[in-house]
Amino acid sequence: MTTRVDLSPRPVEAMSPRQLERRGNLIAAALALVNEIGVERLQMRQVCERSGVALGTAYRYFSSKDHLLAAAIADWHRLLLADLVAELRSPRAGMLPTDRVVRFVRHGMRAYQRQPQLARLRVAVAASTDPFASEALQGMARADSAALNAVMAQVPPAAGDLVRHIVGHAWQGELTAWVTGRTTLDDARRRLEDVVRLVLTPYEAA
Repeated sequence: MTTRVDLSPRPVEAMSPRQLERRGNLIAAALALVNEIGVERLQMRQVCERSGVALGTAYRYFSSKDHLLAAAIADWHRLLLADLVAELRSPRAGMLPTDRVVRFVRHGMRAYQRQPQLARLRVAVAASTDPFASEALQGMARADSAALNAVMAQVPPAAGDLVRHIVGHAWQGELTAWVTGRTTLDDARRRLEDVVRLVLTPYEAA
């Protein structure tokens, strides 16, 4: 009888502090390399050399390059969302509810404009079929939903899921259109802001 060895990467919640440090080093190296050489040219070997983590060890944390890149962009995006939400909760950020969400997506698009390789990374990993990459992307979608919920105080709970879904998909769609050269960044940002106003203004009036 053959015993199968579970080769799945170790869950984050089960990692020791040292393992979390190695995972963080792999993610930091991946993001740095994406910014330097782009998504297509990046290889796991390069990430391991940059991070100081052995290649065999890296696969204990990430099942594939797609999994690593999905986790990397998800971590970066979560930090971006936290910064955007904190800024909009500042007393100096007093504004109408719809304008608050418009500012949220506008500043989010600007962050990707400053690091266009990360925008390309987000679009690239969205098509991954790696199940662990899909889990990382689902986590990013949950972070999007939580952040939007924090800045959409005017939307009643019954409508919140649908409104967040519309805004989140519009953001991903416009990023994809820009990254793939089907639109300019200015047009993508304008359409995204128009979507926000279209779906949120009725709740503000109510």
